[in-house]
Amino acid sequence: MPLEKFKILNKIKDYTDLPTLTDEKLNTLIEEIREYIIETTSKTGGHIGPSLGVVELTVALLLLFDPKVDRIVWDIGHQAYPYKILTGRKERFKTLRQYKGISGFLKKAESPYDHFGAGHSSTSISASLGMRVAKDLKNEEGYTIAIIGDGAMTAGEAFEGLNNAGWLDPSKFIVILNDNQMSISPNVGAIYTYFNRIITNQVFQKPRQKLKTIIEKVFGKQGSKLARKIEEYIKGLFAPGILFEELGFTYVGPVDGHDLKNLKNTLENIKYMRGPILLHVITQKGKGYKPAEDNPTPFHGISPFDKITGVPIKKTSSNPSWSKVFGKALVELAEKDERIVAITPAMKEGSGLTMFSEKFPNRFFDVGIAEQHAATFAGGLAVEGLKPVASFYSTFLQRAYDQVIHDIALQNLPVIFAIDRAGLVGEDGPTHHGVYDISFLRACPNIIISAPKDAQELRNLLYTAIKTDKPFAIRYPRGESIGQENKGFEFIKIGSWEILEEGKDIVFLAVGRYVQKALKVKEILKKRGFNITVVNARFIRPMDEELLIKLLNTHQYIITGEDGTLNGGFGSAIAEYILDNGYTNKLIRFGIPDRFITHGKVSQLEEELGLLANQIAEKIEKFITKSKLKKAL
Repeated sequence: MPLEKFKILNKIKDYTDLPTLTDEKLNTLIEEIREYIIETTSKTGGHIGPSLGVVELTVALLLLFDPKVDRIVWDIGHQAYPYKILTGRKERFKTLRQYKGISGFLKKAESPYDHFGAGHSSTSISASLGMRVAKDLKNEEGYTIAIIGDGAMTAGEAFEGLNNAGWLDPSKFIVILNDNQMSISPNVGAIYTYFNRIITNQVFQKPRQKLKTIIEKVFGKQGSKLARKIEEYIKGLFAPGILFEELGFTYVGPVDGHDLKNLKNTLENIKYMRGPILLHVITQKGKGYKPAEDNPTPFHGISPFDKITGVPIKKTSSNPSWSKVFGKALVELAEKDERIVAITPAMKEGSGLTMFSEKFPNRFFDVGIAEQHAATFAGGLAVEGLKPVASFYSTFLQRAYDQVIHDIALQNLPVIFAIDRAGLVGEDGPTHHGVYDISFLRACPNIIISAPKDAQELRNLLYTAIKTDKPFAIRYPRGESIGQENKGFEFIKIGSWEILEEGKDIVFLAVGRYVQKALKVKEILKKRGFNITVVNARFIRPMDEELLIKLLNTHQYIITGEDGTLNGGFGSAIAEYILDNGYTNKLIRFGIPDRFITHGKVSQLEEELGLLANQIAEKIEKFITKSKLKKAL
């Protein structure tokens, strides 16, 4: 969509032009920003629902605060599309989530206005509090503001930040709870609006602050605390913010997040209040776009869609997603074993657990954005003899690493980790690529780590995990599954690999989706006179040492391929084995290098990294030819 279409958006440069606009023009701008977001995301995909809900809030914040001086931290960052548009990225917004375009999240390297990068939830309060304390230590001006929402207040770190802020009692520190009814749903009505106007009005605030100062001087800290308790009790009769008041915040709200005038007035009043403030703003997820308003869950993050109908534009595919294969298999197994329970940290739909939740509501647990709790909760279930299957996106499992080690592996509890979105995930970029799970799980004793080559092997590994009384991880990628699902399940011997293609002198040990890549590499190299053996290394830990020894004795060149970081990954395990046991085989490793990978289509990223089948084949050919030449000399 050409920007020329927009009367106001096209004319303004950035947020510095907002004060020049009349209220009427500001409202027009708000609608144009929404239209621009809808048009862009219909082509690029993205987090449309959260961003449509905060347009008025973004405009109000940028009218009253200056991000050159003030620090504005958007939790997760997927709420920040309007902020990106109004902070110098209006033209580039059309490249959202595209290869070499702007990120779908906040990114410090992208803009000086992105004060803290984020792709995982619940970090905004801690980060902005750190900024506040730093500003105070350096005697610098400016406010620090955290905008948190979309269920992020269910995570422990958010409350850790609130608790610390209440103790430190900083001024010019504001937390905005963007409540879009997807997490907290407080009462909203005329009495709350009326009470909020009183609480933020300077006529009320000035004597309130003076009274606090006088009481503290006369009676000390205890007198000040008593006055605050009385105030909290009175406020608690009218407002749903007593929890935040108990944590040391002055609670303000709820406020209609789509009433720009009221938002501006409230924020203006808040600027003159002492101590940490929590502003509770009620917004509608997907505001201004009916398909997103009616169906907020799928429009939280969506692939390209038809702008008129809101229906996703899906590529024709014959196979279900890996997530759906997992979900269907889990239901089938749970029908036969009532000990099976499923846990997810707020990823029911994405993890393919919708069917399970409907069929076994009493055995399904969505614990919210609380990965640490999800893991330890699963451990508690396992102690009592249940078979917990905890489904995590790989990128979010990182947040529960201590619990995996301390609460599960150390006690050798039979928790099954279904690790979805393993490997490169595409347009969500470095905060969401699931490339570290092999490496960090390999360092942990007792855990079995596996990766299926196809849909049926995923079913079989899940069945094997349930039948195995140990911690068990199954990692699988995002997107369409490979192969056909058969009826039934088959137990796979723990640690066993399988030879898929016999060759000579060169063996490709492939993990997960790299099995198909290895088979393509074999076809390419066969035409060039190389005949390689292809092995499905479905168990990363424990490895099939018996087969590995045989392969090391019969193949001079060992190739490994994995959809994970090379540092500490499967290839590292093979290198360690070769070195530790005195073998002299030549090793070539393919995987994710030691750097954060940008966003873009997986095929584009793999091409950049030299991980397409033809690129792998070319590198193998050059390596072997060079090695033979050296040997001849």
